[in-house]
Amino acid sequence: MRVMGLDYGDRKIGVAISDAFRWTAQGITVVEKRRDGGELDRLSELAKEHEVSEVVVGLPKNMNGSVGPRGEICIAFAEQIGQKLEIPVHLWDERLTTVAAERTLLEADVSRKKRKLVIDKMAATIILQNYLDSKTKR
Repeated sequence: MRVMGLDYGDRKIGVAISDAFRWTAQGITVVEKRRDGGELDRLSELAKEHEVSEVVVGLPKNMNGSVGPRGEICIAFAEQIGQKLEIPVHLWDERLTTVAAERTLLEADVSRKKRKLVIDKMAATIILQNYLDSKTKR
């Protein structure tokens, strides 16, 4: 069973999926948030399609380690997705993942327009890869 990584944002949710061995993360899509909550249905479809057994949601902490308003929103989302999918959901410290994703895309000379399209997916991939790496280094 695979792990799904999510980068929850104001307008978009970046989605990444692990390989079957849980060694690597691959960004697969970006889900647009909707007023009717349809993004939960789409994430549920993706979880079933990819045989996901657990989810990792990025938790944006302040640099001092505290959880601010944005973090509280992500915690509430993690609870919602856990109830919807009925599988374990883990929160993972995502400090600076978007910065790392932006830097990687800049180094790859990706245009600003294209970066906007993939930054959330890339951030989800980094969140998930960090989580997977933490589990293999025991």
